[in-house]
Amino acid sequence: MTSWRPGRIAVQVGLGALLAACASGCLAHHTGAMPGEPADGTFVSVEGVRVRYLDVGEGPAVVLLHGFASSIENWVAVIPALKGKHRVLAVDLKGFGWTDRPVGDYSPAAQAALVRAVMKERGVDKAAVVAHSWGSSVALAFALAYPEATERLALYDAWVYESQLPSMFQLARAKGLGEFLFAAFYSERGDERLANAFYDPEIIPEKLVEDVERAMERPGTRAAALEAVRGMRFFEVEGRYSSIKAPTLLLWGREDIVTPLSVGERLSRELPNARLVVYPRCGHFPMIEAIAASNRELVTFLGGAP
Repeated sequence: MTSWRPGRIAVQVGLGALLAACASGCLAHHTGAMPGEPADGTFVSVEGVRVRYLDVGEGPAVVLLHGFASSIENWVAVIPALKGKHRVLAVDLKGFGWTDRPVGDYSPAAQAALVRAVMKERGVDKAAVVAHSWGSSVALAFALAYPEATERLALYDAWVYESQLPSMFQLARAKGLGEFLFAAFYSERGDERLANAFYDPEIIPEKLVEDVERAMERPGTRAAALEAVRGMRFFEVEGRYSSIKAPTLLLWGREDIVTPLSVGERLSRELPNARLVVYPRCGHFPMIEAIAASNRELVTFLGGAP
C-alpha cells in the first residue's frame, strides 16, 4: 500500500460529463491470461477466479499475502528465509499481480475466502498467515472467519482501520466519482508514491518500480483496484479485531508515513496476543529496508511454540 492522494483536484470543465460517462462503465474488468504473463507462473482456478500462486518448501505451512497494488514479488527477500523449514504458499490476491480481475466482491472477507479456497486446493488445512499493509486486513478477516485454520499471524505495517483511508478512497465509494478518480489518477505519479513509502528512496529496487508500473497497465487493474478500495469498509469489522486469539507479530517501520507507528501501537493494544517490533530508519516495507532484522524476527516467531 502506498499513499494515494491525487494532486489538487480542481473543478474542471466537463467534469460532469466525465462522471456520467464513468458511471455508465468506463472501467473494464478482466479474466484470463494477460499479456506478458510469466511462463513459469502457476495458477489454480477457485471460486471462478484464476489465481496465481507460488508453493515451495516443506514443513509447517506459511501463507504470504501482499499489499494493495502489489504481488507475490514483494516477498522475494522473505521466501528464501522461510522455505528451508516451512512450506510457503504465496498468493496474488484477486485483482493484483497475475490473478484475474473479475466483476465481484473485493472486500477483505471475500479475499480471505479466496485464500482459504486456494489453501484447500493445495491441500493446506491450516497455516501461519503473513501479510503486508492492506493484505493485513485480509489476514485479519481470515483469522476471524477461519480461526481453526489460523496458526498465527505476522503483519507488516498493517492497513486495517477506517481512519487510515485517504480522502480519495473515501470519495471513491461514490458511484461515478470513484470510476472517474481511478480512471484519471490511479497510475499518476506512481514512482513518487512508491518513494514516499520508503525511509531511504535510494534503496528502492529498480525491479520493484518497474513491476508496479507494468502491473498498473494490465487489463482490468483500475476496475479491480477501485473495487478493492470500495471493499475497505473497515468500520464494519475493526471492532472485532480484539476477538482474534492467534499469536500475532507486528513488524513496523518507525518512519512509515503510509501506516504510521501509532497504528501499530493501537493494533498491538487491541489484539490480545500481539507483540510489536519496530525498525528504525525504515518506512512501509520492512521486508526490504530491514531485510535481515525482520527476517530473523519472523523466522523465530514462526518457529515458536504453539
